[in-house]
Amino acid sequence: MFDVLAHRAYRHLFLAQVIALLGTGLTTVALALLAHDLAAGQAGVVLGTALAIKMVAYVGIAPLVGAYAAHLPRRWLLVSLDLLRAAVVCALPFVTEVWQIYFLIFLLNACSAGFTPVFQATIPDLLENEGQYTRALSLSRLAYDLENLLSPVAAAALLVVMGFDVLFVLNGLAFLLSAALVVSVALPSPRPVEEAPGVWQRVSRGVRIYLKTPRLRGLLALNLAVSSAGAMQIVNTVVYVRSSLALGEREVALAFAAAGGGSMLVALLLPKVLDRLPERPVMLLGGGLMTLSLYLGLSAPGFGGLLGLWLLLGAGASLVMTPTGRLLKRSCQPEDRPALFAAQFSLSHGCWLLTYPLAGWMGANLGLIGTFALLGTLALLATALAAYAWPRHDPMEIEHEHAPMTHTHLHYHDDHHQHEHEGWEGPEPHSHPHHHPGGRHRHAFVIDGHHTGWPW
Repeated sequence: MFDVLAHRAYRHLFLAQVIALLGTGLTTVALALLAHDLAAGQAGVVLGTALAIKMVAYVGIAPLVGAYAAHLPRRWLLVSLDLLRAAVVCALPFVTEVWQIYFLIFLLNACSAGFTPVFQATIPDLLENEGQYTRALSLSRLAYDLENLLSPVAAAALLVVMGFDVLFVLNGLAFLLSAALVVSVALPSPRPVEEAPGVWQRVSRGVRIYLKTPRLRGLLALNLAVSSAGAMQIVNTVVYVRSSLALGEREVALAFAAAGGGSMLVALLLPKVLDRLPERPVMLLGGGLMTLSLYLGLSAPGFGGLLGLWLLLGAGASLVMTPTGRLLKRSCQPEDRPALFAAQFSLSHGCWLLTYPLAGWMGANLGLIGTFALLGTLALLATALAAYAWPRHDPMEIEHEHAPMTHTHLHYHDDHHQHEHEGWEGPEPHSHPHHHPGGRHRHAFVIDGHHTGWPW
C-alpha cells in the first residue's frame, strides 16, 4: 500500500492531509474546553449547535465551491483555504461570547467544505492507475482513523504542559504547514468546463450527475447507512459506557478506539480485495455489517460485547467509505470531478445532519435499546435501497442510442468529436457549432452534455 507514497506530489498532499487532520483533532478537544469555559453547564448545547453548524456549512458550501473550482488554479485555491483556516482557528482563543464560536466554526467549516472536495478530486488526476488510486484511498481512510485515535491522546499530553488555547495555535501552524506542502508541488490543472447557463445550473451540476447515475444513487443510500451507524456510535457511546455500564473515561476512549481499529483493519486489507472483487458486493457487505452491529446492540451487551460491536461497525463503515472515490472517478468526465466530489461531500453530510440529532433525541427520549433498534432498521432499509438502486450488472461500457444533434459547447477531439474544421476554431478545447449524426454505439458511459440520462 505504501508504495504509492513514492509519487512525490501525492506524498506531499498526503502529508498535508495528515498534518491538517491532526491539527483539527486538537481543535476538537480545545473547542470542548472553550465551550465549557464560556457556557459551563450548557457546554453540551453549545457543542451540539456547533456540530449542526458544521454540517450546515458542509451541505451548503461544498456545491458552491464545486461549481467554480474547475475555473480556479487548484494549488492556489487549496493554499488560500488553508491560510483562511489557519486565521480562523488562531482567532478562537480570543472569543468571549458563544455566538462568536458559532460564527468562527461556520467560517472554519465553510473553508473545509471548499478544501476537502477539491483535494479529493485532485488525487485521481495525479494517480491515474486504478490500483494506485485504490491504495491512496485506503491510506486516506487510515489517516482519518489515526487522527481519531491519536489526536485526543496528543491533546491530553499537551494539556499537561500548556493551556487549551495553545492547541488552537498549533492547529493554525498545522494548516500553515499543510499550505507549504501544497505549494511545494505542481498540481494538474483542471480541464476547462463549459459554463452552464445560470448560477443554479452551475451549482447543481454535480448533484444532477450524482442523482442520475444508478451506482451513485446506491452510494447515497449507503451513506445513510454509514451515518445511521456512525451517529449511534459517536453520539451515544459516552452515554452507554458512563450511564448504562457505569464505567469511566478510559472505557469511553477504548470504545471509540474499537470503531477506529475496525476501520483501519479493513482499510489495510481492502486494496487486495478490490483487486479481485467489484465494489458493489464489498460495499453492500459493509452496509450489512453495520446493520448487524446495531441489531446486536439490542442484547444490551457488556463492555467487551460493545467493543466487538463497535469493531464490527467500524469495519462495515470502512467497507463503504474507502471505495467511494473509485465510484466517483468512474462516474464522470475528468472536468466534472470537482463538482461530483463536492456533491458527494454535501449529500453525505446531509445524511449526518439528519442522523446526528436523531441519535441524540432518540437516545434521550426512547432509551438506548430503542435507539439501536430504530437506527438499525434505518441502516437495513438504506442498505436494501442501495442494493435495489445499484444494478447487479453495472458495466463501464454500455451500448446506447444517440439521436442526431447539432450544438455548440467546449470540447476536445475525443470519440464523440471527430469532425472537420475550417481553421478559425482555435486550439483544443474549443467551442463551435458541430453536428453529431446519431446512431448506436458502445463506450464508457457517464452523465455529461451528450448523455443526459441513463440508458435504462
